[in-house]
Amino acid sequence: MSTDELRAALTRHLRDLDGVRGSLTGLTRLTGGASRETWLVTVTDSAGTERELILRRDPPGAEDPARMGREATVLREAHAAGVAVPRLIDHSGRHTVDGLGPAYLLMEKVSGEALPQRLLRDDRYSTVRKTLPYEMGRMLARIHSIPTAALTGFPADDPLEQLFDQYLTTGPPLPVLELTFRWLRDHRVPSVGTGVVHGDFRNGNLLVDETGIRAVLDWELTHLGDPLEDLGWLCVKTWRFGSPEPVGGFGSRDELFRGYEDESGSTPDPDAVHWWEVYGTLRWAVMCRIQANRALVHGEGNALELLAIGRRIAESEYDLLQLSGWEDAVAIADVDAAPAGGNDLFGSPSAEELSQAVTAFVRDHVASDAAARYQSRIAAKVLGILAREAAYGGHLRQLHRSALDALGFGDEAELALALRDGSRTLAEPEIARAVGQAISARLTVANPDYRTRSRDDHGATE
Repeated sequence: MSTDELRAALTRHLRDLDGVRGSLTGLTRLTGGASRETWLVTVTDSAGTERELILRRDPPGAEDPARMGREATVLREAHAAGVAVPRLIDHSGRHTVDGLGPAYLLMEKVSGEALPQRLLRDDRYSTVRKTLPYEMGRMLARIHSIPTAALTGFPADDPLEQLFDQYLTTGPPLPVLELTFRWLRDHRVPSVGTGVVHGDFRNGNLLVDETGIRAVLDWELTHLGDPLEDLGWLCVKTWRFGSPEPVGGFGSRDELFRGYEDESGSTPDPDAVHWWEVYGTLRWAVMCRIQANRALVHGEGNALELLAIGRRIAESEYDLLQLSGWEDAVAIADVDAAPAGGNDLFGSPSAEELSQAVTAFVRDHVASDAAARYQSRIAAKVLGILAREAAYGGHLRQLHRSALDALGFGDEAELALALRDGSRTLAEPEIARAVGQAISARLTVANPDYRTRSRDDHGATE
């Protein structure tokens, strides 16, 4: 659907919508959000007063009206439980609106900042950053107090087995992911009970101002399960955005746990939260594959962002080595990625030099709007990946091929399956070296700075 078609549909709908009744005077697609479209809607009433709303829609071809309906339900229940959420105005299921699609939410716009890089670095938030882990703990406790009886029809599947099923259908097996599934099964912690799990509570899905959390966003993954899943997900390294602090990049787990206990009266078990953090890191690795597949299969409008996310699986592989205690067994060293010397067949400039020039142009070019600037930053990162793969890919593939040949495997998937069935283990030095070499190669191309950033309280690098 084009922007003009959406504008026409909203114009018809808002004119008579209870609680709004105004004219559409602005419609802007917002950046961010790899799974849904987000639009800023400006409505002006008969007195000339402007009001801003947020429209969230499933993209064409990926509509899920049932999930959108569940999200509308949990927004109402969360508000009743004292959770800071946007006020729900309208949603699919209440009305049949030609042009809006079968799955949408229309909400009041809440002021605040959601961009993690600003929250973590701008002086404006320097004071509130210190209190956010504690406040997040209290907010999560309120979410977990929502009565489960109010959420009939919400998913309640075994999360580990569900994740394994997704993993099997999204790409070939990978050694470290196989090892992590085994570790999670072998070290599974008892559930604290069944509660409401937000499913995506993290830095980036919270609106914050100088006073604290203004709203918890993105309830599309809400389900029933062990509430500690939310605490582990919040601590996943991906959501720290370069900061060494484990809770969303803001502060300590102790402060998160203290806030949770003060609100709920229950003290989270650190070992159980660690298990869920390992699970969450594995979940993000599988989600990277899911996002890339969406772009490859459906060719969605934000395909560039989704494809870029697909290469981030290398970061998760590295994180899992540390979280599960395999870092010593699988030595991750700087790869000797220098290409072979000699004159290149295609002359000068090289593919790497050309890619670097285009990257600089895309990165430094001042785009006309925020959405274009956001996409330009992603494009610059993708061009960097292509430049490194052009320069080092042949050499790294030769190293990988040699390691597999020495072990008698046709490809990395065969090695992963051998780890799955237990016929080979990381206790074999040559297996550990092959696993480490593959991860090092992927990181060298995808994000060579990942291992050299600041260390967190587990010794993990950002």
